[in-house]
Amino acid sequence: MHIHKYEKLWLILGTGTLIVFLATVGVSAYVQGNHPPSSLETIHPDMIDVTPPFDNPGVVQIGENEYEVNMVSLAYAYIPYEISVPKGATVHFNVVTKDVLHGFEIAGTSANFMVVPGHISKHTAVFNQPGEYLILCNEYCGLGHHVMNAKLEVTE
Repeated sequence: MHIHKYEKLWLILGTGTLIVFLATVGVSAYVQGNHPPSSLETIHPDMIDVTPPFDNPGVVQIGENEYEVNMVSLAYAYIPYEISVPKGATVHFNVVTKDVLHGFEIAGTSANFMVVPGHISKHTAVFNQPGEYLILCNEYCGLGHHVMNAKLEVTE
């Protein structure tokens, strides 16, 4: 069977690219231990109400200027609905869901991640501008998705 030299060139290029891609993924996953961030910690969705810190969601000061925000998402709300942190503080968000896949986006910031049932989703942010920030679900989660939001207040 005759294969044109340009076809051979493209086959070699495509195969080489695939080998480089698979080698990169393999080295990253098995040698460097990289995994998707949402898969690091798990929690059973039925046990969220009795598992600390999600049995008492809210803002907890964990350092001089460092806070942990533990939130629960469910159709179609975030618990707590309003949170407040001081300007310039390092804020660690821990978010879980009781039911379906949700999103967690703080509008106008880089905080944007999925909240997957059975996993603890985490994100760290620093808010240098005081004001009110809208937290919203950016993954369609059902008929009431459009009303799912919360408020983050960054104080002076």
